Order: sequence, then C-alpha cells, then structure tokens
Amino acid sequence: MSRAAGALLVVGDVVTDVVARHRTPLATATDTAAEIRTLPGGAGANAACWAARSGCSDVRVLGRVGTDAADWHERALRRAGVRPLLLPDAEAATATVIALVDSSAERTFLTDSGAALRLSPGDWSAGLLDGVARLHLSGYLFFAEPSRETARLALRDAREAGVPVSVDPASAGFLAELGRDRFLAATDGAEVLLPNADEARSLTGRDEPEVAAAELSRRFPLVVVTLGAAGALVAEGGAVTTRVAAPAARPVDSTGAGDAFTGAFLAARLAGADPAKAAEEGCRAGAVAVTVVGGRPPVGPPGAGRLTPDA
Repeated sequence: MSRAAGALLVVGDVVTDVVARHRTPLATATDTAAEIRTLPGGAGANAACWAARSGCSDVRVLGRVGTDAADWHERALRRAGVRPLLLPDAEAATATVIALVDSSAERTFLTDSGAALRLSPGDWSAGLLDGVARLHLSGYLFFAEPSRETARLALRDAREAGVPVSVDPASAGFLAELGRDRFLAATDGAEVLLPNADEARSLTGRDEPEVAAAELSRRFPLVVVTLGAAGALVAEGGAVTTRVAAPAARPVDSTGAGDAFTGAFLAARLAGADPAKAAEEGCRAGAVAVTVVGGRPPVGPPGAGRLTPDA
C-alpha cells in the first residue's frame, strides 16, 4: 500500500442535527420560542470537514447512514471538500441529534444513534487505509456493538500498517454508561487521545484537568485535553508539556467546537506541526466554531486558510 498521499481517514458518525437555540429557559409542558435549523453534523463528519477547511487536501469519512438522508449528507460532505465513503442502511434511519442551545451557547444533546452505530466489521477493510497517513476514530463508535468491534478492527489494521490512530472519546455521558475500563481497553494502541475536560475526568476519576491529562498520557503517547474557552492541555509521558490559550470569541453555539479542534489539530499534525502548534490551530478553529450555528465550518472553499474568530 502507498501512503505518500498523506490522507486523513475518519471513521465515525454522520448525523442530522436539529439545532434549537432558545434565549429563555425551557418551559415545561408548554411552548418555548426558539430558532431551529436542520443541519448536517456528527462528531466524525464534523471533524473531517474542519480538517479539510484547515488545509488537509485529502480527507475521507467512513460512516453508515439511513437511505432517508444519504444523498443529502454525501452532497454536504463533498461541498466541504471531504470524500464521503457512506454506507446506506435500509433498516435504520440516519442518526439524529437534537441540540438544545441556551443563551450562554451551551448545548445539551438528545441523541438517536440510528444507523451510525450499525457500522459493522463487514463494512471495514484494511484496503481503506491505502493512501492514508492518519486514522481518526470517533468515540461514539465504541458505545455499541457492532461498531465497537469495527473500530477495534480499524485500529488493529492501522497499527499493523504503521498508521497512527487518534480517538475522540466523544461523550462523558456515554462513557459513564460503558465504563472507563472497557473504553480504555477498546482504544488500547491509539497514539492520540483527544478528550474534553469532562471526558478526561470520566476516564481517570481526577477532577483537575492537568492531573487527568498527565495520567492518561501514561497510557497514550499523546493526550490533548480541550478546556473550551480556557484552551487546551498537551500531555506526554505522564506530564503536561504545554498549555495553549484559546482566542477570544463571541459564542452563539458550542455545538461541534470540539470537533473543530480535532479536525484542525489533525490537519496540522499531517502538515508536520508539533503537538503544541497543532493544539494552537485546534483552539483557533474551536473559537471560530462557536461563532456559527451547527458543527460544520462557515461556508467557503476547502483549505480557505486560517480563520479568525469574531472576538
């Protein structure tokens, strides 16, 4: 297999997002005014789009979607500069997330995983790594069978082929249900772990992000813990090596901010950046992401270059 092209392959979730922004608290058993939009999303697909926006010229995403929205999602990914490797599922609808976004831009998700977690070992082939320099696995895959087994197969094949693997744990709530020991065992062998502070806490039981990051970096060679507006921590070999600040921004929707960080971080690493510089690029993309509604980059050509948040 030739990997000279240096592609990024993302295996993960492709989701239909229904984003509801409400300025007042939810009123139980009656109406609450909101601005509602239906948008393409999914942690894996979002990260792929941000990687393309950040300059990665060959980004691919493998995921399972329902036949109900397969064409729509494929068109959206292509417009974002991502090569879709979508598998239509006639038995399950496309995954759907209702994102409730309050006046502080904080989001709460209601998640129907639909077809996304039906990605099966038969959908995977080691040949998908041809031309790939990095493999990224969305953590949502690890929260159900058979997608967990599919992710483990992909991780194994990538390791055998010498392709570094990154994992985004994706959800502190789902991590708590699965159990940290099962998650850590399933992701053993990954080179990079990209949790947010809540996920790092769930995986270690440590309240302080610095302590959690250092502990996780004894298991994974490189750990980057995102801290929202406070930036990110880079940890290697059992110690925090870098603290990166995030640019100031006026947030309207935090949906997909972590995915933006992941995509820009991985694009920077593919371009040869060290972990600290890659984390800076990730923070920059995250700061832009919170200024737009939904989890995808602003409209514009792929590789449009460095974006500046609306501070």
